[in-house]
Amino acid sequence: MSTDHVDRAESRASPALRGPLDFPDSPLSQAARQPLMLGLFLPTQTGGFSQSTYPRDTDWSFDYNRKLALRAEQHGFEFVFGLQQWVPKGGFGGQSHYRENFLDPFISTVALGAQTTRLITISTVHILYGNLHPLHLARFAATADHIAGGKFGLNIVTGYDASEPLMFGMKRIAHDERYERADEFASVMEALWDGSDNVTHEGRFYQLEGAYVSPRPKYGRPIMVSASASQAGFDYAAKHSDIVFTSSPAGAIFERAIEALPQHVAKIRAPYEGTGRSPKVIIFPMIVCKPTREEAFAYRDAIAAQADLESIRAYTARHSGGDAQGWKEHVPADRVLGGHIQIVGDPNDVADALQRLHEAGFDGVQIGFYDYAPELEFFAQHVLPLLEARGLRQAVE
Repeated sequence: MSTDHVDRAESRASPALRGPLDFPDSPLSQAARQPLMLGLFLPTQTGGFSQSTYPRDTDWSFDYNRKLALRAEQHGFEFVFGLQQWVPKGGFGGQSHYRENFLDPFISTVALGAQTTRLITISTVHILYGNLHPLHLARFAATADHIAGGKFGLNIVTGYDASEPLMFGMKRIAHDERYERADEFASVMEALWDGSDNVTHEGRFYQLEGAYVSPRPKYGRPIMVSASASQAGFDYAAKHSDIVFTSSPAGAIFERAIEALPQHVAKIRAPYEGTGRSPKVIIFPMIVCKPTREEAFAYRDAIAAQADLESIRAYTARHSGGDAQGWKEHVPADRVLGGHIQIVGDPNDVADALQRLHEAGFDGVQIGFYDYAPELEFFAQHVLPLLEARGLRQAVE
């Protein structure tokens, strides 16, 4: 088999393939003009990200999430994500049947991309499960890119859980090897999106002969995202990712996390040195915001008082069997409210915290709420003006 195109497939740094940030008019370039980009982590699974039975209307249904995405766009948010996870019958159990219903984030975000005009929709894909081939995903993503008019992204994840691969008839691949496979997978997709010629590739993990994808993405390739917290993940990101979605290495409590995050962000950026590119680094804060600080903490305490302990125990047990390096300091109590970090307070407190995240090196945040619809509206009405006044946001026309 000819290997004429192996070098192109394995070299992300090649100038042959330009990415969305190389096009000033791309949706990602326009979003990146915001000092602090805003995203919404969509609750496309039962219980969203909070393991509590305290009353709320947050819902996993597509219609609910469609309305959230459209409201986020109207409020000037730049992007939305969907989570990917594979769970057994009953999800994580408990009174809430946590995450039992689970919309596929690829299908749902592609559907949202057809209904939005500016909002970037990012699909999370476990690329190593089953027999997913880079030729398949390259065409799927190119099609999604055209549906969304260039505002589509792929969040590439490799899977840390020990039980998920069993559903696909396979065992979990070792941590660093997962990123070696992901590197080759992404490199092959990039060669296909480049489209200079048919792609023949004889690699360690993937083989193609005379493969081609057309139409090609609008801005060189779809927006590439990775969720990374390890050195292997950071090295992968430097080759392929426009956006790096990371977690707190010091747990979810904000004051502890903010001390560790500047050094953490520096580790993410270091492998990009010499590539001519710079990543947009984002994190997931769960925000509890009320008119007064006292009301916010009372609301948080009410959520915590109705913790779904059975589902938290099940989630913790499963998570403990994983090899992710991003949540080592997170504890089961963090799961009641959820989030990589937790911001609780009045609008000024929330604006202060988001400003500190920006000062720590973050380019954006992907926000979660407990009761999404009303809390998104409160955030937009009371926090967004403060962010604009501080120069963290520019008004969106």
